[in-house]
Amino acid sequence: MRRHSRIRTGWAAGAVLALALVTGCDGLEADGDTPASGGGAEAPAAGRAVSPLDNPDGTGPGLAPVTGDGPRAEGRKLIDGLTTKGRGPKTGYDRDEFGYAWMDTADGVPLARNGCDTRNDLLKRDGQKVRFRSGSDCVVIAMTLDDPYTGTSIEWRKQKASEVQIDHVVPLSYSWQMGSSRWPESKREQLANDPLNLLPVEGRANSAKRDSGPASWLPPSKTIRCAYAVRFAQVAAKYELAVTKADKAMMVEQCGG
Repeated sequence: MRRHSRIRTGWAAGAVLALALVTGCDGLEADGDTPASGGGAEAPAAGRAVSPLDNPDGTGPGLAPVTGDGPRAEGRKLIDGLTTKGRGPKTGYDRDEFGYAWMDTADGVPLARNGCDTRNDLLKRDGQKVRFRSGSDCVVIAMTLDDPYTGTSIEWRKQKASEVQIDHVVPLSYSWQMGSSRWPESKREQLANDPLNLLPVEGRANSAKRDSGPASWLPPSKTIRCAYAVRFAQVAAKYELAVTKADKAMMVEQCGG
């Protein structure tokens, strides 16, 4: 099998990869935390979140709703520009084809090679009241997350890691079936670690999504669905990925089309 050395260097990534193969999205358990539940009270997924239309590179926090006729029309225009095709087979898909989980060396994307892995970069980006491991300005051990997918506020602790997971908005398996199987490995590594394609979200919602496109799964919070469609379209457009006709139609519908 190829890339054995990279798998070895992905310090304890095996648990994460096993989850990814089941769900199509990646959990937070890259360094051995014990799964448990956390949860929080119902609250709007606002906080510091930024609209995807104001956050084209994904470096701003969270995912704020897209509201108003003008912004929603802008979102529909972006979605309308996507190409469509049928979803191909999953043959040959493996998470390792996209590099080891949360690599800091995926060149060509924001936050790469900053000395902190992608996972912790995202927790810092989206979390509030962030606390770090003693002696570190990278490893997040506690935070409050306003989850855009469910509209809940999660008091997250590293000892109970699985309540928050990192979602690939465009799932890696989905991308494989839509053409990334033919990309250079470096481009797949970019997709897997691009903050534009990554959101910390409630673990149960992430697991329910698996590798679905928008026609098969949308965030439980209806207020965020246009923003989710826009973000999905932003990633697809950036990486020149087609989407299925059903997914495109559903995305347009979420923004009032």
